[in-house]
Amino acid sequence: MIETWRDLVLAPGGARGEVSPPTAAKVLNVFLALVILIGAVCLCLLRLDYNWVWSSVWGYRVLLFKGWMTTLAISGAALILSTVAGFVLALCQRSFVLPVRYFAKVLIEIIRCTPLPVLILLVWYGFGGVFQIGNEYRFVTGVFILTLFESAYISEIMRAGIENVGKTQIESARAIGLTRVQTYRYVIIPQAVRQVMPPLVGQLVSLIKDSSLLYIMAIQEFTQAAQQVNTFTVSTLETYAPLAVGYLVLTIPISLWSRWLERRFKYET
Repeated sequence: MIETWRDLVLAPGGARGEVSPPTAAKVLNVFLALVILIGAVCLCLLRLDYNWVWSSVWGYRVLLFKGWMTTLAISGAALILSTVAGFVLALCQRSFVLPVRYFAKVLIEIIRCTPLPVLILLVWYGFGGVFQIGNEYRFVTGVFILTLFESAYISEIMRAGIENVGKTQIESARAIGLTRVQTYRYVIIPQAVRQVMPPLVGQLVSLIKDSSLLYIMAIQEFTQAAQQVNTFTVSTLETYAPLAVGYLVLTIPISLWSRWLERRFKYET
């Protein structure tokens, strides 16, 4: 309940955030932040000496929507696959089979040290030319490249979360007779999820934005479509404003979902 103005501006329980603010206070402060940010952007745009022509871009709305749907499909597939592959690579780095462990380590370091545009050129134009991968596999190859690139970073995030689980808890799990699989299922993974969630979500958001680089492969994704519309209309701001909104529509739900998961797995360790 809100009793005084302090309840609207001061967090209960101090800066650690152990006590959640009242719902009304959260809604009001989120609304205030949006008003300030949107107002600042609108003020800057209004001060521009620019002739806005939205009608020309509106004529290409179908092209932009198809590009947005392509980005959604590529990002969704790569998001799921890279999360699974990252988890597998994290487990491989902890394997007691040394060839498996060091193969995963070397693969991850090579991918992390390779820029994504270089990886796209190497896989699509390099290996794709050697193995004669046709244009009909362009979409699948794009998903594979994003999965390969992002899984290396996700693996390191998950490995750090797993290794941060206290050794005493692992020893306690072994003491009560849990197998290796049961220890991961009931002890390690639930605690690691809470620790890795913020950086993991940040990486998944980066995955969606990194999909824009697939224009190198001539995939008709959202950014590629916006560049084409800008070329046709020469209306830069009118073209890239929907581009920014489209990516926000994709990334904000992931961020909100991560906050829900953080609350879901919030408990003392």
